[in-house]
Amino acid sequence: MKLSELARCVRNQSIDTVIVAAPDPFGRLVGKRFRADFFLKEVAGHGTHGCNYLLTVNMEMDPLDGFALANWESGFGDFAMKPDLSTLRRVPWQPGTAVVLCDFLHENGTWVAEAPRSVLRAQLDQIARKGFTCFCASELEFYLFKQTYHSAFEAGYRNLQPSSDYRIDYHLMQPTRDEPLMRAIRNGMTEAEIPVESSKGEWSRGQHEINFTYGEPLPIADMHVLFKQGVKEIADQHGQAVTFMAKAAATEAGNSCHIHMSLWNRGKNAFWSPKPASGRSSAAIPGSKLFRQFLAGLMKYSPELCLFYAPTINSYKRYQAGSWAPTRMAWSNDNRTCGFRIVGQEKSFRLENRMPGADANPYLAFAAMLAAGMAGVRENLDCGPAYSGNAYIDSKLKRLPSSLREAAELLNESKLARSAFGDGVVDFYVHHARLENQAFNDAVTDWEKQRYFERI
Repeated sequence: MKLSELARCVRNQSIDTVIVAAPDPFGRLVGKRFRADFFLKEVAGHGTHGCNYLLTVNMEMDPLDGFALANWESGFGDFAMKPDLSTLRRVPWQPGTAVVLCDFLHENGTWVAEAPRSVLRAQLDQIARKGFTCFCASELEFYLFKQTYHSAFEAGYRNLQPSSDYRIDYHLMQPTRDEPLMRAIRNGMTEAEIPVESSKGEWSRGQHEINFTYGEPLPIADMHVLFKQGVKEIADQHGQAVTFMAKAAATEAGNSCHIHMSLWNRGKNAFWSPKPASGRSSAAIPGSKLFRQFLAGLMKYSPELCLFYAPTINSYKRYQAGSWAPTRMAWSNDNRTCGFRIVGQEKSFRLENRMPGADANPYLAFAAMLAAGMAGVRENLDCGPAYSGNAYIDSKLKRLPSSLREAAELLNESKLARSAFGDGVVDFYVHHARLENQAFNDAVTDWEKQRYFERI
């Protein structure tokens, strides 16, 4: 939606509210609502402001100590919020409402480097200098429950009823029962210019997947966070609840966010070659030298950048053998035990990263993939032959971190991360992870009570 179109909608009274939002470190949208006429008069051109603590709070909105970016000592001032008018769109599931996403800026007009959109912008600038454009897409899975969010909260999230009684991967019968909601999501997203390709039942009870079309990383990340927000709001309007937790139940599969990515140059897919890369007799599939270098960089560096794929305590409970989530570094043509799967032909030729969970912040996950892949190009690495077999049980393969604490320490020690993102960005996200890990260590869980309350 262009500003001129918004102005027409304000005049004919079909839009009266504009949500001004920005993604926080968790990928949540935070912001405020403006009268649409005031937005046109003031905010569209001059922006607005938000307390800088928005980047240094936890999920409970508690201000956290130890950040150089924002703290009690400096009084928690404001960041400027600059609307990116290319993101302006109608919100069809909210009456009379539009939304625009913002970048966080310092008072002097410079980007807040630690903000997720800034982190991704920096990596996109790097590949643009090399003459490349990136295209990507994210596939999001979620669980659908029959309870409302409020009733789930009141029940302590115990004994929730999935929308199906059995596993529904590719099923048509049970998803038909969920179709009123799924249709509202597909159509609402498309009307909001988040074009949806398809929806389907996923492997577990009540689990669904919706895919939207590919594009350049920043617009796709914007669509991704708007999609998650919208799915929750539409489900709530239907008296149901969804979760994008990476592992919502110990006995069920996790929620993935598979990321598809390719690099393009002068209108052509730079990953594609009709023949195996020159001198690479081990190549089992067509693929350019650039592709093999990029994939090799992902293989080498993904473990130390895993915090950007798996940002929560819960994320690491998804990485289990036989769970459809990868645990070790391997690539294949079509093997879902591996972390990377190669898909498509010619224009559609791309790699699929199966490591991120649905809880990943897309801006950070895309940025991590670009940083790792381009490191492989600089270092002239090669991805080696395609893996064959069950990667879950192959102890020779390098594994992913097994906990948030381990991932944070790997990122902290990563020379690549500090070179690609800068010390300030790395320190910021490592500190967030350490504080989250400490909060979990301090908590007394239901598991502990059930195990120890009577019998210890």
